[in-house]
Amino acid sequence: MTELGPVAWPPAPIRTERLVLREPEARDRAAFIELLASPEVHTYLGGPRPRDELEREMPGAPERWPGSFVVDLDGSMIGQILLRRATEHRRPAAAGKVDLGYLFLPRAWGFGYASEACVAALDWFAAVLPGEPVVLTTQTANVGSMRLAAKLGFTEAERFQAWDAEQWLGLRSPVTPSA
Repeated sequence: MTELGPVAWPPAPIRTERLVLREPEARDRAAFIELLASPEVHTYLGGPRPRDELEREMPGAPERWPGSFVVDLDGSMIGQILLRRATEHRRPAAAGKVDLGYLFLPRAWGFGYASEACVAALDWFAAVLPGEPVVLTTQTANVGSMRLAAKLGFTEAERFQAWDAEQWLGLRSPVTPSA
């Protein structure tokens, strides 16, 4: 994965009705550890990382890179949105396209935060890199993620086997402005 391209980074925080998408800060370290160590979050992502390993390895201030947004609710991190260029993707249909990823703490599930945050991130992306398609990969068994992908306008490009599970690759075509 490489940078998004000619994008000014970091952008001003992106505000939605309930959320703020912003760069990671030192105050987010504990939430990142909780996110990466959560068995629930990583059910479809190969399993969680050991908390003690994360405590040792994670820097005091989480890494910042173009396309990495913290999802903030009332001043606290509840998730992360990632937009990364898939230069080397296991599927040719995704290679070179920007890949959308998201992780949310279980306490934030079921309130529509993932949808709200992803829409905001995709709108930002469409404004800074108009005309670019976006891909998303999830396990077909991850019903919530499959529902979110459909809600966000992703359509199936293909299914494939990886990590001992059926994977779904969706494509969101660029939004063309109406004349």
